[in-house]
Amino acid sequence: MEIKISDFDQMERLYRTQLVNSLWGFRPITLVGTTDKLKNPNLAIVNNLLHIGANPPLVGILFRPPVVERHSLENIIETAYLSLNHITKSFYQKAHQTSAKYDRNQSEFEAVDIEAEYKEGISVPFAKESPVKVLLELVDRKDIELNGTVLIIGKVIELFIDEKLLSKDGFIQHEKAGIVTSVGLDAYYETKLLSRLSYARPNQPPQKLNV
Repeated sequence: MEIKISDFDQMERLYRTQLVNSLWGFRPITLVGTTDKLKNPNLAIVNNLLHIGANPPLVGILFRPPVVERHSLENIIETAYLSLNHITKSFYQKAHQTSAKYDRNQSEFEAVDIEAEYKEGISVPFAKESPVKVLLELVDRKDIELNGTVLIIGKVIELFIDEKLLSKDGFIQHEKAGIVTSVGLDAYYETKLLSRLSYARPNQPPQKLNV
């Protein structure tokens, strides 16, 4: 089957949306925890994460155009802090439900029954059940003129992680915790490690590494 760009305009809207959203395959997903200036908590699932760099540790989150209320985006811009909370098999259905359009004054933590966890000296909430939690500070914002989306870039300030997931070289074994991934907006998948491979060099076949 061949699909040209000219075919997209002839497609039914929901079909086209599903096709394009699932085209890029598996994506990392996470829960973004924020508060507004009045300390009202917010929790939202996102699947548009972008690794920006390791030193300093930076990650990008792409938000849809702010033509309507975007509580998470607005909170991040207001307070400059957010948490990322990886999602596991045990609560992915609850995490999915945070994508519903709740009222600004309604806490998604309470609405979907995910327990909020507060750390000493940190204003934003975490999802207690998450095995990998990250505190980010907003360091940059990029407005994408092509479609109105907003790229938020956060710097990692602190990590909270189950030590059992860490290899000796610092590699995080996501599959050990049952951390899930997604395709499109509604499909969730388990992960399985095939292998880690040695650093690629010309004329040297890769070797399998111990996890």
